[in-house]
Amino acid sequence: MSPSPLPLDPASAEVVEIERALTRITYLSTRARAHERLMSLAGVPLDRAAVALLRQIADSEPMRPGELANRLGVEASHVTRQVQQLQRSGYVSRVPDPDDRRAQRIELTPAGQQAIDRVREAGVRGMQMALADWSPEELRQLAGLFHRMVDDFLAHANDATEQESAESAHTG
Repeated sequence: MSPSPLPLDPASAEVVEIERALTRITYLSTRARAHERLMSLAGVPLDRAAVALLRQIADSEPMRPGELANRLGVEASHVTRQVQQLQRSGYVSRVPDPDDRRAQRIELTPAGQQAIDRVREAGVRGMQMALADWSPEELRQLAGLFHRMVDDFLAHANDATEQESAESAHTG
C-alpha cells in the first residue's frame, strides 16, 4: 500500500525552519562520536537504542514491551531484543503485570536506575554549558514546547498507524 499523500498546501516558513532545526539537532545528538563521549563521561557501556529504552522506562511506571515500543515509535520486536540485552546486563527485569498475570512488564533494576541517572547527569552537564546564556523563562518555554511537539508527533504517528490499519482492513 502506498503512503498517504502529503498535504497540497505548502508548509509555512516557520514549519520549514523547525524541520531544519530538528534535522540539525538530530544529527548532532545521534552522531556516534557524541554518544560515545556521553557514555564515556557517564561511565556506562550502552548503545543509543538501549539508552532511549532505559530513559523511557525510567520516566514511567513498569509497562509491557508493546507499550514501550508504542511510546518510542519503534517495532515491538526491536524493544523485545533490547529488553533481552538489558536484562542480561542487569539493567531491567520483568515483573508480572498486575492486570494480566500472563503478561509481563519491564522495570528498571537498581543498576539500571543508576546507569540512566549517570547518563542524564552527563547529558545535563553538557546541555547546561551550551545553554548557559538562556534565561530560566526561555528554558521553561523551550522545554514546554519540546514536550508538546513530541506529544503531537506521537499522536500523529498513532493516528496514521490507525488509519493504515483501517485502510488495510477494508482492502484485505
